[in-house]
Amino acid sequence: MIPSSFPDHQTVARLTARMLLDIKAVHFNATEPFTFASGLKAPTYIDCRKLISFPRIRATLMDFMTCRVLEDAGFEAFDNIAGGETAGIPFAALVAERLGLPMTYVRKKPKGYGRNARIEGEMREGQRVLLVEDLTTDGGSKLSFVDAIRETGATCGHTAVIFYYGIFPETEPRLAEHGVRLHYLCTWWDVLSEARDRGDFDAATIESVEAFLHAPHDWASR
Repeated sequence: MIPSSFPDHQTVARLTARMLLDIKAVHFNATEPFTFASGLKAPTYIDCRKLISFPRIRATLMDFMTCRVLEDAGFEAFDNIAGGETAGIPFAALVAERLGLPMTYVRKKPKGYGRNARIEGEMREGQRVLLVEDLTTDGGSKLSFVDAIRETGATCGHTAVIFYYGIFPETEPRLAEHGVRLHYLCTWWDVLSEARDRGDFDAATIESVEAFLHAPHDWASR
């Protein structure tokens, strides 16, 4: 069922951040940093996969995502909703259900046997596809998924995520150069603001996280 109300972006960002904190999907640790897939050290980590275990929060965020996509991209903009393997698959299914559209998913690499497919489900030439994922950091993995979608003859000019890091300035231009627009619910800045207001972490941790968000590569090098 398509949501019938469209909350403003600031409210969505604040509530999304609050929900992520409520289920302890947000981790701050300045003394034992986390390591990104790129090798970058960071005092922050977020686990959006936890959302699938919290039905009320999950449903609310999927309503938010559906509203954001409809508002930003249009009410008749898509013919197919694709999830990126693996974290994007449940969220793509939930968005597809709300929009009454077919759902597919995209593998990170060909299966290696059988049809050797990267696309699972039915995706047809000319379909307009929305790529759904849990989060994006620098947008790199999105480009691989988009290319796989386009190889079918379908188009993909939009990707929607729950969480966008919002600290790497090259991300959105990188996606735009590939003809992809990013839609998201909240960023690290929204989470940091909510965490500070709630007092979820001590002042030293908040200060270190803020320093990282302003200059992630400098923080990691130190």
